[in-house]
Amino acid sequence: MRDLRIREMTLADCEGVAEVRVGGWRSAYRGLMPQSYLDRLSVEEDAERRRTYLAQGDGGIVNLVAEDTGGEIVGWACHGPYRGREVSTGDAELYAIYVHPDQVGRGVGRALLTESVARCCAAGHGRLLLWVLKENDRARRFYERAGFRPDGAEEPFEVDGVAVPEVRYTRILLG
Repeated sequence: MRDLRIREMTLADCEGVAEVRVGGWRSAYRGLMPQSYLDRLSVEEDAERRRTYLAQGDGGIVNLVAEDTGGEIVGWACHGPYRGREVSTGDAELYAIYVHPDQVGRGVGRALLTESVARCCAAGHGRLLLWVLKENDRARRFYERAGFRPDGAEEPFEVDGVAVPEVRYTRILLG
């Protein structure tokens, strides 16, 4: 996407990020998790959570926004230290990446992912890991085109009593 600006998120961006995030969930996860759950998602509640997370942040978690030439937020990504159960490895994790449903396929996600990878490399992380719904074929193809590979780890994830398992992907950053 031409004329796209990637920058760090501010408190003023929380409403726009919540709109992208909720819209992204409703679009990307339709048919993969209960529709009743997706219908209950609230932009207002999500914006409040984003404000709380951002205000309490210690700087270890990086929130990035993609904005178009009109200053509208069209994407959001978040990364930080890997949250695995195993011993701390110094790896990074991409916690989330969402694109406004109207902007999918226009390079917004790629631009956010490229910036996250660059920042993780600059911070000296050896790997970037992420979790993706096992049945989310579109997202899995997106990550695979960006050099990520499934590493065999799988996690149970449940939404409203329905199993929606996740698989872990890894990309080597250094060496």
